[in-house]
Amino acid sequence: MADAGLGPLVRLAERAGLPALVGDRLRIEGAGSGAGANPAAKVMTLVAAMCAGADSIDDTDRLRHGAMGRLFDGVRAPSTLGTFLRASTHGHNRQLHSVHRDFLARLARTAPLLPGVDRVAFVDIDPTHGRVYGRAKQGAEVGRFKGVRTLHPILATLSTPLARPVTAAVRLRRGKAADARGAGPFTAEALAATRQAGASGTVTVRADSQFYNADVVAACRLPPAACRLPPAAERTPASP
Repeated sequence: MADAGLGPLVRLAERAGLPALVGDRLRIEGAGSGAGANPAAKVMTLVAAMCAGADSIDDTDRLRHGAMGRLFDGVRAPSTLGTFLRASTHGHNRQLHSVHRDFLARLARTAPLLPGVDRVAFVDIDPTHGRVYGRAKQGAEVGRFKGVRTLHPILATLSTPLARPVTAAVRLRRGKAADARGAGPFTAEALAATRQAGASGTVTVRADSQFYNADVVAACRLPPAACRLPPAAERTPASP
C-alpha cells in the first residue's frame, strides 16, 4: 500500500473539521455537470493527493492504486475532480478562502501547529509565479517571464520563532498583475487569519519594498479587534 501515511493526516483533517467546513461553505450550483455534488469528498481527495505529491489532475489517481480503497472511502476519479475544478469561479475561490481561515484556526487548536503564536508571530507576504500551459486557463498570461504563461498569486505565511511557516492566506491573480496589486486588502485578510489562529501578542509583517505603500501600512496599523473576522453565520457568502 503506497502512501499509507496519509491515514493519520486525513484523520487529523477530519478531527479539525475540514470536510464539514467544505460541506457548509462551498456551493457550486447550476453547473449542469454534477460538479457541485459532494464537494467535501472532492476537496479531501485533492488535499490528500497533493500531500502525497500529486501536481496534476492525473496524479490524483494514485489514491486509487493497490489497496488504497481499503484505507479511504469516497475517493473521486481524476475526471470527476477535473470537472469540479473547472466549474469553480472566483466566488467559489473566496468560499474556499473562508474554509481555509477557519480550518487553520481549528488546526492550530487541535495540534501544536504554531507554538508561541500567542506571544510572537511573523506574517511574510510575497508574490510568486506559477507556470501554466493551457491557453484557455483563466487569468493565464505572459507577464514578467518572456514567452512563459503564468498566474501571479500572492501568498502570506504565518510562523513563530518555534514553528515553521504555514499558509495564512493566498490569492490568485492574472499573470500580468503588478506585484503589489491588491496588497492592502490582502494584508488585512492575512492579519485576520493570523489573529483567528491565536496570535494575540506581537505580530510582525515582513515584505519586500514593493509592498511599502499606504494601503499595506494602513492594514498593518489596524487594531487587533478590527483584524478579527465575524462569525461564520454573519459573513456574507461570496457569490460566483
